[in-house]
Amino acid sequence: MPDDVDGRVLFDVASQREAAKQGGISIPGVSALGDVVMAPSVKAARDRGTLHAAPMFERLTPTGIEWSDGTEWQCDTIIWCTGFRPVLDHLAPLGLTVERGRPRTQGTRSVDEPRLHLLGYGDWTGVASATIVGAGRTAKLAVADIVAAR
Repeated sequence: MPDDVDGRVLFDVASQREAAKQGGISIPGVSALGDVVMAPSVKAARDRGTLHAAPMFERLTPTGIEWSDGTEWQCDTIIWCTGFRPVLDHLAPLGLTVERGRPRTQGTRSVDEPRLHLLGYGDWTGVASATIVGAGRTAKLAVADIVAAR
């Protein structure tokens, strides 16, 4: 969607869906609206030059991430946010313990790799963390955990 469309509509739809769900009613969610919108804070960070889009990296390394051209970024922590369908094949080299088809976590933190946080996968990484309503709450808890671990 264009940059001038903000996330308020998505938040309202997600909130209405959650309220309806608690009342036993099923209504369409945000996926029925189309692509993700540009949030004002993200647009402002991009306009300031503090947020730069990058293509998907090729692989995880012992110290961070690497792209197919050999460019590397060292990372203290990786927060992996998908929000839709989890495809976790790229995590296989980490040798994570998997239970019921998903890596074991304590909150959002991987039990086997404490620098790895998984967000946006639904209730197994935080209550409603795959929804706009729950993503913010789960992200705040993850950031507090990361800061506390330093």
